[in-house]
Amino acid sequence: MPEPMPPEHHLPGAGRTPEEGAIADTGMGGTMDLATAEGETLEKTTDGGPQGTGPSEKARSLWSDAWRDLRRNPVFIISGLVILFLVFISLWPGSITWLSPLKCDLAKAQEGSQPGHPFGFDGQGCDVYTRVVYGARTSVTVGFLATLGVALLGSVLGGLAGFFGGAGDSILSRITDIFFAIPVVLGGLVLLSVVTSNTVWPVIGFMVLLGWPQISRIARGSVITVKQNDFVQAARALGASHSRLLLRHIAPNAVAPVIVVATIALGTFISLEATLSYLGVGLKPPTVSWGIDISAASPYIRNAPHALLWPSGALALTVLAFIMLGDAVRDALDPKLR
Repeated sequence: MPEPMPPEHHLPGAGRTPEEGAIADTGMGGTMDLATAEGETLEKTTDGGPQGTGPSEKARSLWSDAWRDLRRNPVFIISGLVILFLVFISLWPGSITWLSPLKCDLAKAQEGSQPGHPFGFDGQGCDVYTRVVYGARTSVTVGFLATLGVALLGSVLGGLAGFFGGAGDSILSRITDIFFAIPVVLGGLVLLSVVTSNTVWPVIGFMVLLGWPQISRIARGSVITVKQNDFVQAARALGASHSRLLLRHIAPNAVAPVIVVATIALGTFISLEATLSYLGVGLKPPTVSWGIDISAASPYIRNAPHALLWPSGALALTVLAFIMLGDAVRDALDPKLR
């Protein structure tokens, strides 16, 4: 006759609520609280993983990581403060000077520093400090507008060529080779020598005309690399249109190299404008420009070196700040350098 079943209250774990747990035989003469073990397992699964992988930790993107690195980079902070100051005096030059850059007094020509005129006077008797301040507006304006035009034109042409490929890509590559063969300064001497306008637009147009091939080649290579990734192929398989692939999937992941090159190129465009103005084919008087002042002060550098050193120093500091900013952005956006 089979043995009768033990009463329910004698069964292992009987009479215990789920909160109290259940006792199970471990097979080695001991017992284990199943509820406690399960609770500990769930807790370890959700909260006991490696740091930064739990559900409460939001994954950081490339841009958030780059911004975090930039905030800790002293090169970025110093160059950023210098550029912010340049932008400020470009927008509101009257906040730090009370004179007009076109108001000159020949009786004070080539005189040195005086009270109220810390940088002295140039060969025409103009206040050097005021002209340096107002010259920042011209240089920053030319640099920003030229960089914006180059970045937009080069990114669009290079991105489309890299995405679609084919004959259009081949034609664009040959066109960029032709533009790369043109010396920039010589091209400026030829093209701008026939321009009589005193505005900044001819100089900006020339920089965009000869500057877009570099950005175009960078954008083309970046798009070709990104479009081969799995997430782009998956979006294409799901029926995403060309515009959606370019704007939503490829462009955000391919724009980082373009930003780095454009930031460094901004300082190059500022120095190029000063070079062309120094040679007499860039900006022309009465426009206030560091290149014009450097050219005007060169003949009497021995008698009044201050008229040459102050605009030259402002130009060098501005170009250095943008180059340093571009280097910091490159280090933050390039994962290989981390």
